[in-house]
Amino acid sequence: MRQRVLAFITVFVLGSLSLGTGASGAGAPVKNPDTFVRLTIGDPESLDPASDYETAGQEIIWPNVYETLILYNGTAIDKFMPLLASEVPSLANHLISADGLTYSFPIRQGVKFHDGTTLTPEDVRYSILRFMLQDRDGGPSSLLLTPLTGKDSTRDNGKITMTYAEAAKSVTVQGNNVVFHLAHPFGAFLSILAAWSLVMPKAWAAAHGDWDGGATTWQKFNNPKVEERYAFDHMNGTGPFKLDSWDRQAKQVVLVRNDNYWRKPARLARVVIRTVGEFTTRRLQLQQGDADYITVARPDQSKVEGMAGVTIRDGYPTLIIDYLSFTFKIDPTGNPDIGSGQLDGNGIPPDFFTDIHVRRAFAYAFDYGTFLRDGWRGKATQPNGPIPQGMAGYDPSIPKYTFNKEKATAEFKEAWGGKVWSTGFKFTITYNTGNVARQIASQIIKESVESLNPKFKIDVRNLQFSSFLALTTAHKGTMFALGWAPDYPDPDDYARPFLASTGDIAKRGAYSNSEADKLVDEAGVSVDPAKRVAIYKRLSKLAYDDLPQIYLDQRTQFYVMQSWVHGFYYNPIFSDNLYYYVISKE
Repeated sequence: MRQRVLAFITVFVLGSLSLGTGASGAGAPVKNPDTFVRLTIGDPESLDPASDYETAGQEIIWPNVYETLILYNGTAIDKFMPLLASEVPSLANHLISADGLTYSFPIRQGVKFHDGTTLTPEDVRYSILRFMLQDRDGGPSSLLLTPLTGKDSTRDNGKITMTYAEAAKSVTVQGNNVVFHLAHPFGAFLSILAAWSLVMPKAWAAAHGDWDGGATTWQKFNNPKVEERYAFDHMNGTGPFKLDSWDRQAKQVVLVRNDNYWRKPARLARVVIRTVGEFTTRRLQLQQGDADYITVARPDQSKVEGMAGVTIRDGYPTLIIDYLSFTFKIDPTGNPDIGSGQLDGNGIPPDFFTDIHVRRAFAYAFDYGTFLRDGWRGKATQPNGPIPQGMAGYDPSIPKYTFNKEKATAEFKEAWGGKVWSTGFKFTITYNTGNVARQIASQIIKESVESLNPKFKIDVRNLQFSSFLALTTAHKGTMFALGWAPDYPDPDDYARPFLASTGDIAKRGAYSNSEADKLVDEAGVSVDPAKRVAIYKRLSKLAYDDLPQIYLDQRTQFYVMQSWVHGFYYNPIFSDNLYYYVISKE
């Protein structure tokens, strides 16, 4: 089965590093050598490993506080190292069955949770079942539900349809082994477990009001609100760092070293992750040596180049796609972003974007060249669909939408039987605070569309990341800017979230296409690499024709940090996140 994973991905060759270290900073004394301070732009949605599904929370959760059975090995996206498991399953060691349906993981002995209790195989099984059965709207549960049960959700139209027995039989304990029983072969299963088999202690969770692991009690814990669980802002993992505090008002998370870690303890004693929306503030703290790493948007890169004692690590290819999403069924309840809620010149109706002419008009109205220049300084390319370059199934022959005001005008004149052009509209586009590229994208579409017809009015609004995610999950977004970083390096993790009706991105946009659902499922269960590639090419063409999203960029990555930071390495799955266990300041 592991060989099949290799067939479905293209291994990354890391881009050359451009190191921009100011010479005057050489030899400067290291500030707070045992504390790492990171300034970023996004606040966590949750610290619960079964609930959080965004990058700000994931950096804290994995693999810094909670750990998985296996982990990506260094910079590789196709090789794994054992973590809470003592061995990586393979066909050769007989821990993967010949039919690809059974994976056995021997659990490492002597590992302690942060509360001092000992990790057991039952804790692993409980954590996997909790991950699947909690299944909150907008959460990550489908990542394990799909391969293990053959279902993307525990619910259908809001009603629980899964039984405990269906989930329970997919994960069993056999002696010291935790055994996964797949519903069908799934080539990316090891990749999924490398990021999503996060383990917490069963007794601790139950003692704090969470599910007790019982067959008759799980339903009342299904689809919770984000803040309903104790694990929302309390953590008890096995990782190299422990949660010290999460001050949501100050927008700061503090981690402290786990001195009883099962491996050699981390070199850093503390990690401070602080959300700072203003770039000028982040830059000043970097310049003063009070921050070790800061998030910098591409348009601001020149403002940190040549800074004394600062290193810019650049040229890393990514698997990230940024996009503008349409919401096909907008919830109008208390929603100021749709104005009057009617196509009367002062708003839009909830189904405004269901008209393909509306979607095509916006796709033709977007100035891709200006966006790549201003948003990414030319360090990105325009995707032609949801499958990124570097991934099996990418088809360079799929056409792209181009900036064409004449075509945009023609499409707007066709939309809603001509009423859009004659009446006009007004609505608000949203993006997350501090993301300069998405701000630029939103502004470009606003200015371009408004220039076509004085009756077209678009406002732009930014929200803190957690609030933005809550808004779009509730279908209160209209058209919104967001990005997708992979959960695991396989084309299924793009086709499914972007195009399947149960996928995260499609659900946020209330998008559903039965043909896309059929093709995504067909590709997901196939063990024939050639067949899978052919299906993903069909899905890319479907995405062009049906246009559920506008695909904006596939970027390269760069990092801005003090020159005294050591141990950093890049893996595309980590995205913009850092693995603090390997980092030190010298």
